[in-house]
Amino acid sequence: MSLDVPPALLAQAEQGDVSEADFVATVRQSLPYAYKMISELAARLQDASAPFVDNTVPPASEAERGQLLRALASDAIRGSLERQFGVRLAFQNCHRVAAFRPGAETSFAYGAFTSARGQLLNQSPLLRDC
Repeated sequence: MSLDVPPALLAQAEQGDVSEADFVATVRQSLPYAYKMISELAARLQDASAPFVDNTVPPASEAERGQLLRALASDAIRGSLERQFGVRLAFQNCHRVAAFRPGAETSFAYGAFTSARGQLLNQSPLLRDC
């Protein structure tokens, strides 16, 4: 299970839409490692002149790695985090996450990061089983 959903929020979802703020709060509580990493990337991006900032440090545990994978594999979670922090996320492997400014999808840097070439150049034997 990706998220620990409070019973009241689940009941609300069964009745109709839920607020994105409530959803993001559930993500923050359920996936604290992923939430913190993305929050920190967004803060670094605000202060950066580079077109993006990224994380290259592997998670300390499999539980943390799982949180990151669950957050980025879910369109709903990933989209909500992008809106929450005002970034566009890109993901290469089990820990390399980049935060770009909104609208960067047409930039050279975003294209290079998300290309097949970028993916291949980011591979190593250490990342095979992540």
